Amino acid sequence: MSDDRLDHEFALETLAIRSGQLRTDENSHSEPIFATSSFVFDSAEQAAQRFSGAEPGNVYSRFTNPTVRAFEQRLAALEKAERAVATASGMSAILSVALGLLSAGDHILASRSLFGTTHILFDKYLAKLGIQTRYVALTDLTAWQAAITSKTKLLFIETPSNPLSEVADIAALANIAHQQGALLVVDNCLCTPALQQPLTLGADIVVHSATKYIDGQGRSVGGAVVGSHDLLDAVYGVVRTCGPCMSPFNAWIALKGLETLPLRMQAHSAQALRLAIWLQEQPAVEKVYYAGLPTHAQHLLAAQQQTAFGGVLSFEVKGGKAAAWAWMNATRLLSITANLGDVKSTVTHPASTTHGRLSLEEKQAAGMSEGLIRISVGLENIEDLKADLNRGFAVLL
Repeated sequence: MSDDRLDHEFALETLAIRSGQLRTDENSHSEPIFATSSFVFDSAEQAAQRFSGAEPGNVYSRFTNPTVRAFEQRLAALEKAERAVATASGMSAILSVALGLLSAGDHILASRSLFGTTHILFDKYLAKLGIQTRYVALTDLTAWQAAITSKTKLLFIETPSNPLSEVADIAALANIAHQQGALLVVDNCLCTPALQQPLTLGADIVVHSATKYIDGQGRSVGGAVVGSHDLLDAVYGVVRTCGPCMSPFNAWIALKGLETLPLRMQAHSAQALRLAIWLQEQPAVEKVYYAGLPTHAQHLLAAQQQTAFGGVLSFEVKGGKAAAWAWMNATRLLSITANLGDVKSTVTHPASTTHGRLSLEEKQAAGMSEGLIRISVGLENIEDLKADLNRGFAVLL
């Protein structure tokens, strides 16, 4: 940045636009895309110095690319972190953390309220490497304290959770982890650093699916890991060696998305709160899940940890899966897709999509009912959204 102040002294909105700026000899105002696989060296000696790390600079886009680095620097500034490592997707971010920091015999203690694919990664693929996972209720601190052991190396949570908007006490869980010498990893996908900064509350690592709100328009897939230099050295080593890296083009998309992230997240949150209040009044709705509602069990905690409540809500309709599917099929404006975080409102049936690969027992433990519908509330006119939701309710009367 041109100012002589440090990044952390600027406001969030300024950091989102000005941190990690990338200038070239041409002085383009918008950051360029370095669409290249490799970089040319001045000499054989320089090539050797770059590969060994003795001289800083670009080598190969799998692990050094200026556009990717600009995105990493901007995201780290927003999360108030020392460093970020960009990855090919949100799932590859979680995988890179596990491969970089865990060994055979280590244990993960995780919330039951996780994205379905995260469950599969832990139970099917990390288990093959001798890394075991145990699950507890996200909000039950007594259960976390009772379940942690000397073999536990990571506590892993989503907060707010997808899709039920459960909220974890980040500071309390960080304390439980650190007393045992473990690390707390927080999936901050639903809030982003615009609404919540887990590292400032004691978490050690934050993971992101940049595919969601960071992009904000459903254009690209990406992920990131954020934390201290020491912890992320191991994560960077995985990305460099194994190759789950972010492409320069996707990094540029995410970099541009960060510029409007604070504004978008406040707008998404305002829309979602209005819609959640309205949904509570609908006769076909049994329950609404959104931390912005005063009736939510962790509403006060969410208000302490977050600056707003995010754009994702869910609700249960009477009649189970048949009613939920009929409701979804009757809408016209909502996009039926499993993605979230888009300016376009999206809707999905979690039990048969995002959490569809879980067993019946796992779904029940995670509170995933057949009548549950999740909406990622976009930025369309709120009255138009209500009218579209009413098309769904009309078929249930």
